Amino acid sequence: MELSTFTWIAIFAIGSALVNSLGIWAIFKNKEWAEKAKTYFMCFAAGVLISVPLMFSLPQAVEKNFYAGFSALFGFLFMFFSNKIVQYKTKQKSLAFGITAVEGIGIHSFVDGIIYTITFSASVVTGFLAGTGLVIHEFAEGVITFSVLVKGGVKKKKAAFYAFLIAALTTPVGAFVAYPFVSRLNSSFLGLALGFVTGVLIYISASHLLPEAQEHSKKKSTWAFLAGVALAFFIVLTKII
Repeated sequence: MELSTFTWIAIFAIGSALVNSLGIWAIFKNKEWAEKAKTYFMCFAAGVLISVPLMFSLPQAVEKNFYAGFSALFGFLFMFFSNKIVQYKTKQKSLAFGITAVEGIGIHSFVDGIIYTITFSASVVTGFLAGTGLVIHEFAEGVITFSVLVKGGVKKKKAAFYAFLIAALTTPVGAFVAYPFVSRLNSSFLGLALGFVTGVLIYISASHLLPEAQEHSKKKSTWAFLAGVALAFFIVLTKII
């Protein structure tokens, strides 16, 4: 039985929340292991998320709308300046602690949900490829959100609950809120939306996941990144053939 677009979106959005929750639970129970595993999850996700836009989603977006490259650039710049605003308000070079940083994570997670909706609306393969990288990086995001709250003085049990609300639950909410609007887009507008999402994915990988992973580089982190690239390449190649 072939699954509907909405079913795929729901599977990945809810799966994303579960993986995020796993990251929260892991650092709550075993901080040392969670911090170590976080790097590998980020590197693998970065490999997938840098490969999918360049090999598959951007060409598909341009096929639907010739100007999708412009919307991809706009998506990248949107994330760039959004991050600058967070940095300015938190006075941090990276997403660290503070209320504004937590708000930034919440918005980011909400946008992840919208990305699932747009990519799966374009095609199941595009959604699956982009969704794989996004779901995997949710583990690290759960770890980071919990750490942010604890550093801000929130007690561990409350930090775990708030992290779930902020970083995990917002993703399926974003997906389900966006679906009624995205499902009505014609092919041309969907191409522009997919282009925008492509720029967002490239930014998340190149400017967020990889620098964070490199800052806490582990012995086999490069192999984790290359494994992500290889997985994306294999799935795209299988689709082409």
